Amino acid sequence: MTERVKIAIVGSGPAGLSAAGRAAASGVSHVLLEQRDHISDTIYKYQKGKLVMATPDILPLRSELSFQIGIREEVLGNWEKQINGLKANIRYNSEVVAITGEKGNFTLKLSDGTTLNAEFVVFAIGLQGNIRLLGVPGQDREWVQYQLNDPDEYSDETIVVVGAGDAGIENALALTKQNTVVILNRGSEFARIKQGNLTAITAAIEKNQIECIYSADTVRVDDDGIVVKTPQGETKVKCDRIIARLGALPPRKFVESCGIKFPYSDPSSLPELSGQYESNVPGLYVIGALAGYPLIKQAMNQGYEVIEYIQGNQLKPADEPLLEQKFANIPGNRSVSEILAMLQESVPLLSGLTTLQLREFLLDSNVHAPRGGDVIFERNDYTNSFYSIVDGGVNIQIDPEDETKVVSLGQGEFFGEMGLLSGRRRTATVMASKPSLLIETPRRSMIKLINSVEAVKRVMDEVAVGRQIQTYIAPGIPLQDLQDLIRTVKVEKFEQGAVLFREGEAGDCLYLIQRGSVTVSREVSGKEAVISYVAAGNYVGEMALISNAPRSATIRAAVAVEALRLDGVPFQALMGRNEAVRRTIEARYRGRMLENIETTEQPEAGGIIQFLIEQGLGEATDVLLIDEALCVRCDNCEKACAETHQGTSRLNREAGPTYQTIHVPTSCRHCEHPHCMVDCPPDALRRNANGEVYITDSCIGCGNCERNCPYGVIHMAAKPPKKPGLLQWLLFGRGPGPGQAVSGKWGPDSNKEGGAPKPKKAVKCDMCKDVLGGPACVRACPTGAALRVEPSEFFRVVSQGL
Repeated sequence: MTERVKIAIVGSGPAGLSAAGRAAASGVSHVLLEQRDHISDTIYKYQKGKLVMATPDILPLRSELSFQIGIREEVLGNWEKQINGLKANIRYNSEVVAITGEKGNFTLKLSDGTTLNAEFVVFAIGLQGNIRLLGVPGQDREWVQYQLNDPDEYSDETIVVVGAGDAGIENALALTKQNTVVILNRGSEFARIKQGNLTAITAAIEKNQIECIYSADTVRVDDDGIVVKTPQGETKVKCDRIIARLGALPPRKFVESCGIKFPYSDPSSLPELSGQYESNVPGLYVIGALAGYPLIKQAMNQGYEVIEYIQGNQLKPADEPLLEQKFANIPGNRSVSEILAMLQESVPLLSGLTTLQLREFLLDSNVHAPRGGDVIFERNDYTNSFYSIVDGGVNIQIDPEDETKVVSLGQGEFFGEMGLLSGRRRTATVMASKPSLLIETPRRSMIKLINSVEAVKRVMDEVAVGRQIQTYIAPGIPLQDLQDLIRTVKVEKFEQGAVLFREGEAGDCLYLIQRGSVTVSREVSGKEAVISYVAAGNYVGEMALISNAPRSATIRAAVAVEALRLDGVPFQALMGRNEAVRRTIEARYRGRMLENIETTEQPEAGGIIQFLIEQGLGEATDVLLIDEALCVRCDNCEKACAETHQGTSRLNREAGPTYQTIHVPTSCRHCEHPHCMVDCPPDALRRNANGEVYITDSCIGCGNCERNCPYGVIHMAAKPPKKPGLLQWLLFGRGPGPGQAVSGKWGPDSNKEGGAPKPKKAVKCDMCKDVLGGPACVRACPTGAALRVEPSEFFRVVSQGL
């Protein structure tokens, strides 16, 4: 007789487990079908010891199962113990191959030919599907594997890792301890990986710990190795083992065979669901990553909620109280669902998001209701959040010398994208033109949205291009008058050191630098000499278009650069019909000609600029420089830093390179796009309006920022005990006295608490953001040798010899 249950749950990942746990606790007839012989196969296949994050922190967990940050083995062990304790009905080795029927009477067919009936079906199968194989002859050889559990199981082998994603890189790095490792990368670089992995794999390759073969396509697997095709031809890499980490095929075909529809053909498209996770097939629900909630905590909440919805219980989503709090100042006393609908109708940029994506997006955002005349942000602020106008409008003051010159934006439009892209100071002051309703979204969340929703990226690109041309090249010119130029624009990316154009070439375009910075160099005495530095928000290449002469200099990316390429013909036509634009461009042309002449006559200045660029100052917004001709080695700068920051110095004066008399000590550069902020699970790294990148108390000590920083300016340190005050030192002799080093039981080396090591957290320079008078290191220097400068001041500073 066919088994019959009320709810059949397919897949035992975090979402499915949570659903089964809730069903068991509620006494609902159910079955959890898992095709493997263990729970949560995706996490089960994580590398041994991998840290599993419990983000987002602000989201409460709603599940019969517990979950907190921990290593893979602990998380799985806890879940298995708890799900068994709930006596959930789990059937392992039960692969579902077909689902037919309708609400109240679904039939699920398993791979062994058996069937079961269910009134409701919950899909919790995730996006992993079947592991992608090499797809070449020999892919099934015994020594070819597609997972890596414990890297320590292998030693003294030559191992080829195929795949340049995060999983492949993490495997390759772990295997280097006891093996010779070669990694095959189909591309010419490592793209779309976590910054920490990029830094680590790049360092390992540079140190010859890992050999990387780029642009490598697998041809076949022989008895003694793997044959790959490269631009130089076929080659064989002899090895003892191959570990291929090529991702997995999504289960879309299977899902569609069950009747569930996807709105777009895009492989990343998600099925359309109701607010209660029900698909277009009544009675068939989708939760977890396939529903657009890839994070473990979100998936577990959905598992709990879907069981409640199936039982007819009216349950608000776990994030509902958080959203209600965010929407408190929106007039009209509307529900969260009504406000979400209103936002999608009012802001076209958000219309392409699913309800679930929109909820997640808004959890990271804030709602503001400024009055007419209120300042949203000011020119030269270092904030980089993004704003959407739900109601009302704003005025953008495009000319700091004339407040009457404004660009007005209204309902449905957005602003702030230029600071978002460049990472530099705001280029204009923005004020509310009338009572308004705005959504402010942090840069990190907006970048995530742009990368995951193609429609958002497309709209952002179209509008941002026009505004950047208006701001930097043609202020005051309506967008409709710039369409001929905008249509020719191409976004081009350049790796560090790549050439945008060379001296002597014909000029057919100019580049507007929207991210990163470039150097300007000329050939002097047969050698390329740097003569200038150009930061984001400026353009290069206009000189050849004005003079109709060959390029007068070589432009090279100082760091990774993203630039808008503007075709020369429509640009020259714009200058021809608009006198104001022509005058502005020609004035810049004359100024640059003069700068180039002056710099060419001071070759030592170009050498210093080149040195500073090589030390990463091309992406810096603020850097500490020391003039060694004035420095007396008193170390007051380090002592002042330690005294200001509870005994832990964020500065190493002696470390770092020197050019002539200019020394770059190990201290934070406060980058335009901080590497340290890229992969911070608790979002503990923040940026102040004045540009300081700092670490909040929410740091969990994971060390990602330390690994991601390419300049070695972040370190992990235990918080030292609070130092006794001056009175305690005078009366009782407690702690170090004035001028004495902070050490021993009061210093950073005191890292034990009751015999157990104190937890370490990330430490870095915050430019003494909360200290009156500015950076302590600069104030403590008795000779004026220490100086903090911005990139825009580099040339002026080095020309003056500090």
